[in-house]
Formats: sequence, C-alpha cells, structure tokens
Amino acid sequence: MDVAALLTSAGINIAICVVLLSLYSILRKQPGNVSVYFTRRLVSEPVKRSDLFCFERFVPSASWIMRAWRVTDEEILAVGGVDAVVFMRIVVFSIRVFTIAAMICIFLVLPVNYYGQEEMQHKRFHAESLEVFTIGNVKEGSKWLWTHCLALYVISCSACVLLYFEYKSITKMRLAHITGSPPSPSHFTVLVRGIPWSPDHSYSDSVEKFFSTYYPASYVSHQMVYRSGTVDKLMKDAEKMCRMLKTIEPQCKEISMPCCLCGGPTHSFKVLNNEAGSAKRKTSIDGLQPTQREKERPAAFVFFRTRYAAVVAAQVLQSSNPMLWVTQLAPEPHDVYWSNLSIPYKQVWLRKIATLLGAIVFMFVFLVPVTFVQGLTQLDQLSHTFPFLKGILKQKFMNQLVTGYLPSVILMIFLYAVPPTMMLFSTMEGNVSHSERKKSACVKVIYFTIWNVFFVNVLSGSVIRQLSVFTSVRDIPTQLAKAVPTQATFFTTYVLSSGWASLSCEVIQLFALLCNMFRKLILRNKEEPSNYALTFPYHTEIPRLLLFGLIGFTCSVMAPLILPFLLVYFFLAFLVYRNQIFHVYVSKYESGGQFWPIVHNTTIFSLVLTQIIALGVFGIKRSPVASGFTIPLILLTLLFNEYCRQRFSPVFKRSPAQVLIEMDRQDEQRGRAEEIYNQFHTAYCHFPLTSQDESTAGDTSPLEDKESSQDPESAEPVSGNQLVRLNEVGSSSPFERGGPSTK
Repeated sequence: MDVAALLTSAGINIAICVVLLSLYSILRKQPGNVSVYFTRRLVSEPVKRSDLFCFERFVPSASWIMRAWRVTDEEILAVGGVDAVVFMRIVVFSIRVFTIAAMICIFLVLPVNYYGQEEMQHKRFHAESLEVFTIGNVKEGSKWLWTHCLALYVISCSACVLLYFEYKSITKMRLAHITGSPPSPSHFTVLVRGIPWSPDHSYSDSVEKFFSTYYPASYVSHQMVYRSGTVDKLMKDAEKMCRMLKTIEPQCKEISMPCCLCGGPTHSFKVLNNEAGSAKRKTSIDGLQPTQREKERPAAFVFFRTRYAAVVAAQVLQSSNPMLWVTQLAPEPHDVYWSNLSIPYKQVWLRKIATLLGAIVFMFVFLVPVTFVQGLTQLDQLSHTFPFLKGILKQKFMNQLVTGYLPSVILMIFLYAVPPTMMLFSTMEGNVSHSERKKSACVKVIYFTIWNVFFVNVLSGSVIRQLSVFTSVRDIPTQLAKAVPTQATFFTTYVLSSGWASLSCEVIQLFALLCNMFRKLILRNKEEPSNYALTFPYHTEIPRLLLFGLIGFTCSVMAPLILPFLLVYFFLAFLVYRNQIFHVYVSKYESGGQFWPIVHNTTIFSLVLTQIIALGVFGIKRSPVASGFTIPLILLTLLFNEYCRQRFSPVFKRSPAQVLIEMDRQDEQRGRAEEIYNQFHTAYCHFPLTSQDESTAGDTSPLEDKESSQDPESAEPVSGNQLVRLNEVGSSSPFERGGPSTK
C-alpha cells in the first residue's frame, strides 16, 4: 500500500465522520428525537418541548462538543457511577501515553526509518510505499537502532508510571464508593447456592436451620428463590400493563390521522377504573399454582445484621463438600439476573467449560472472514484467484479502494456479531448478575479481538499457515517480528474505519433513531416511550479501546505513522463517550470499578508483547546492544505488574474489614438498623408487585437493563411518577438552555 491509498482511506473516513457528526448536531435539536439523544434526562426529570419552527434547529453546530468538553469527572460520577469514570480514565490514559509516544516516535524514530537505507532512491511522497516508514526499512546492523530501543524505554516507563497513578486513583475511588454509598440491602446479604435437598425439610427450612445453628448472633432471615411459573409471568405482565395504562388519560380521544393498516380513524384506550388489587381480591389463582415448597429452588438470599458478618459468611467455606452451601456476596437488587439463579450449582462448572469450548470454536471459525479480508490486501493473489478482476484492479482508484479501505470495513462488519455472541455465552455460563455477565462478556471479547484482529491478521495467509505458525513456540517472537511491520499499514486503515467511523455511528445512535422514526412515522405513536433506556455497552467499547491500545503499543516503534491517526481517535472518543454517558445512557447498576484490573492486565500484556516483538526485530536486524537492553525492560515490566497485583488488586476482590466495621458502627450509632432490616424482603423479591399488600412492596422495579443494538434485553416500564412527557424545547436543542444537569 502506498501513501495515496492511505490518504484515500483517510479521506473517505473523514468525509463519513463529518457528514454523520453534522447530521447528529441537527438531529439532536429536533424535539421528536429527545428519546434518542437525551434518554437519561428523559427518564430522570420532566422536560419541556416546543414544536415551533426555528431555522437554527436545521443548521449544524459544534455546541455539543464544547458541552462534552466541559463535563467534569464529578458529573460523570454522579450520572454514570464509578464504572463510567473508569471508562473515561481509560480514554484519558490512552491520550496521555500515546501523546508521549507520538512526540518521540514521530520526531526521532520516523526519520530513522525513512532514511534507513542510504542507497535507496525515494519516490515522490504520494507514491511512496508505507513500508519505508517502518523499521523494516532500516538496514541490518544499523547503528541507529538505539533510537528504537530508547523510544521503547520511554514509552514503557511512561505507560507504567501512568498506570500506577491511575490504579492508585481508581482504588481510592472504589473505597470512597464503598464508604460513601448509603446503606443497601446488598451490603448485608449473601447469596447461597447448592442448598442440599432433604425429603423431610423444604429448602427454606434447611436454610433456616443451617444459619441459625452456625450464625446464631448475626443471622436475621432469608428469602428463597422460587421457580417462576407461567401464572407468575402472566401476573407480572398484567401489572406492567396496568402501570402503563394508568399513565394514559382516562377519557377516550379520537385521533384524526388515519390508521396505517385499514385507513380508518384510530382511538386511544379507555382506561377502566379497576385497580390491580381488586382483581386479586376477586380472583384466586392459588389453585392453579404449585405449592410454595414445590416452587423453591436450591438458592436463597440470606440476610445478616452487619456488613462484616455478611462478608465473613461469603468468603469462608461453609461445608466439607465445596459443592454444597456455596456462598458469595449478593449483587445489588437491580443487578440480579433472576433466570440464572434457578440453575443448579453443580451445572455451573460444566456450563463454563461448554461456553469456553464454544468461544474457542467461534474464534477459529472466524478465521474464514479474516483470511478473506487479508486476501484483499494482496492484489497479486487476488488477481491470480479471480482472473476476471485484473482489468478492474488495474484502475488506480479501485486499487487504492480495495487495498486501503475495503479490508478494514469488511472486518469491522463481521466483528459486529462478536459482542452479542459473547454475551450469549456469558449468559449460558450461569452468571447471577448483569454486571458479572457483562464483565465476563468483556473478557471474552478482548480475547477474541486480540486473537482474530491482531494475531491472525499479523500472521496472515492461509488458515493452515496461521495454525502452523504456533507449532514451534520458539519461533513466535521471530514470526511476530517479521510480520508486525508489514501489517502496520492494515492496522492504520483499521483505526480509520473501525475507530473514526464507529465513533460517528455511536454518537448518531442509528438503531435507536430508526426505531424512533418507525414508531412515529409508521405506527403513528406520538407519545414518548416510558420504558426506553440504554445501559452503557462496556463489553463492546472497552475491548475496542484496549485493542487500539495494543495496536498503538506494538506499532509505535515499528511503524510510528499510525500514532497521529490513533491520537485523533482517542480525542474524538473522549468527546463522544462523555456526551453519550451524560445524555444517553442510564446507569442502573455498576460493578464499582471492577473493569480496571482487566484494563491494567491487558495493558501490561500489550507492553510485554511490544517488548518481545522489539526483541525479535533487534535480533533480526543484528543489533546485540538493543537486544541486550530490551531483556531487562521485559523483566522490569513484569515486576511492576506483580507489585500492582499485590498492592491494588486485593481491594477489587475483597472489601476491607476495617472499612466495613466502621460503617456498621456508624449505622448502630445513628439507629438505622431497623430501617435497613425492613428493606430486606422487599428488595430481593422476584415479583415485587404480586403481593397482596401492594403498598408494602411499593413500586420498586426500576428501569430494566436494555443494551444497545448489540445486546438487546427486556425492559421494565418506568413507574408512574417517573414517566415524563415532553414540553417546551429551546431553539438550539431540547436541553441546551438549561445547561447540563449535575444530578
């Protein structure tokens, strides 16, 4: 690939970004798109709308960029929680480390690469091959390879220092989140699975007897997990419909616009003044359901008097048989993934093995599209395989389009199927919370993208060649050293297409926009949806950031021309993700920063891999001095990782007893114990609205988690007092006059 092909790819992606961002700046000002671009504000507070025509609403503007830039970390923490702040710290870390890498590599390493062959006659700049900007253009035994070793040291040391301060800051933030959060039932609750079956006692009696015997001072009560029958699901659906209909005005209104199907006038519902409670009093369904004991599952939520007692019970082994009485800290009530609680614990390890095998098979099946994509970058093989394309590929523009743009776009399209597939595997594993499921999917997507996007593309060729490369472990550094510089051009175009263009698609929310247009133009529904809420797709976006970080580290010294394009991506990501977190995504649950250890470990892996590849390159270029200095750098990086693992990682796995005991004492001094105990049973009730006393249960079901288009989930409707209608909007956008909320 030459410079002209790279500029063609860059021009296409820049045009796409400019068009989509300009279109977004117009669409966000339209009152009908409030539910698409201001979802978080829509479900949190009443807003006003105005349908008055204003010319300014149809003029592109960059006001949203300035507002996203002014959003602070405190505001992100208030609206998105610790996980949102951690995600933005990933972007900030990437900007800092690759700014340092770009400064040293562009001004020091790139000239050495370009003039690495003294006898080489350079072409005109636009006709130059991109390989002359890589370390592959440096002749063997060159005395200038010390610059690459120096740049490697500077990048590695900078990354480790920044990682240390970020890990330290996020650890403090997690401790502050634990100590500063109000008392929650999850702090005092332990999830017990693998309850042994007894013919003489029900599961509930077994739990009562076990914890009353072994935890007599701290045990309070428990809540069993029940099998959700058909009648229970129907009752839950009926309650949802009842709450939705309560928000409609009771009178019948005729709408003048014709029906889309029959052409006749449409009518709204006429709501009868029948309460759900009266229906329960009139109709008894006890005879249709199994007995309470038959519906019990071998899982329960056990409540303790103090946080410390709950943590102790969750971390110790309860029985001599590790498969029985398995305990863990309960997730937050809104975070519970109820359908997986009924899975017998003895099946969990089998499910994990099965999903691991399924993920590995899916990774190898994905070799087919990756091999096809790499075939597009090799025109000689493509013309030999498909002779009828020779005439087309001789055209200059088509040549540049095929080699510089199509491969990365095709790979990006195939990769859209990966996150929902990995989310399905994580669901089948048996995770008991939405956050655990998303975290597991995130790890799987990271492994998948690193393998298929990086390693398989680097070691390109036939599938047999890709598999045979790893038959000898000793040859891996050499193979990577030969392949990475040659594939740097593909990764540059991949950053352009999968990075820049994907951010433009993220900000415009294409899927939600089309659904909104279909609902209003086709279904003729003018009411804003009350159950429309997206949670941030961490399992999709964190792997993408880490993949670009891996590409940036490995190519920084080998092919530094990629760094400016990578920096543009991270700066754009900083603005786009801040805007989306503050306006679009709703935080229903969070893991308290549990994603950062994954980020740290992946970054260390990227650094060590970069150093190993550099070691192989220095060996190929016959530079023993550079090779000798690289080996201690690898060892120092591994020692740094071990220090961080000992210093910070335990805080993300266990809660400190000192903090928990202090919080328990504060609750006791303030007399909040009884108030906390009263919340236990209503918090962990699968169907909170099916009890006879509706006032005791309350409207406790919040917005159900609903992912982006890659991970759709069912959604609970908003309660009546949360439903908001659209009122007036300003001339520029629905929420710009009042300024951003710092709720």
